[in-house]
Amino acid sequence: MTWNLENKTALVTGGTKGIGKAIVKEFLELGANVIAVARGQESIDAMKAEIVSDKLTVISADLSTKEGIKKIVDSLTALDILVNNVGMNIRKKIVDFEDEDFDKIVNTNLFSMYELTRKCFPLLKESKGNVVSIASVTGMTHVKSGVIYGMTKAAMIQFTRNIAVEWAEYGIRLNAVSPWYIHTPLTAGVLANPDFYAEVVSRTPLRRVGLPEEVAAAVAFFAMNNASFITGQNLAVDGGFTINGF
Repeated sequence: MTWNLENKTALVTGGTKGIGKAIVKEFLELGANVIAVARGQESIDAMKAEIVSDKLTVISADLSTKEGIKKIVDSLTALDILVNNVGMNIRKKIVDFEDEDFDKIVNTNLFSMYELTRKCFPLLKESKGNVVSIASVTGMTHVKSGVIYGMTKAAMIQFTRNIAVEWAEYGIRLNAVSPWYIHTPLTAGVLANPDFYAEVVSRTPLRRVGLPEEVAAAVAFFAMNNASFITGQNLAVDGGFTINGF
């Protein structure tokens, strides 16, 4: 086996910022043809300007909607790797959430993964491909990120386990990667608070916040043929946070 993604076609959602962008770059370096999906035209234009490659396609779509998912699926002719990365959060106490907050977080984080993954089944079956979903340590233990976000991430992990078994007969693998705090646009606001940042680092045995590239490396491993006997797993990329006892 070789450590590359040559001749693989990968779809990366939320692919123009943070972890998604790092995954796109990692996949391109490993030789994959990458389709990056994002909602904001500004970020799409910025990525096209930054990464000039005939192996990269960037598409605009709102994956929190069935219409957006259909647009992407209809554009695909082949697929080896699906990376469900798109996500967002609204940080509130449970009693302060509005109905629209719930719908927005669930549709963006969970529905997009559920609907896109199942709609990509025919292509994944044909390629005996694999799915890697970006969950979170908030789906594994309590984190001060809000209950709805944690609920969606826990559901993503369980979806991965269930469908890994259901689709194993077709040679399709599903795995999840669960980051702790990573330097991304999604976490920039809270990490800008010195007290909050210090608390995060104090709970992290490696005593720092992670980098998007460190998450991308884990995703790339799951996506490779080298991981061909690994399915239904959830890997915490967390500097030791989830095993940090007293």
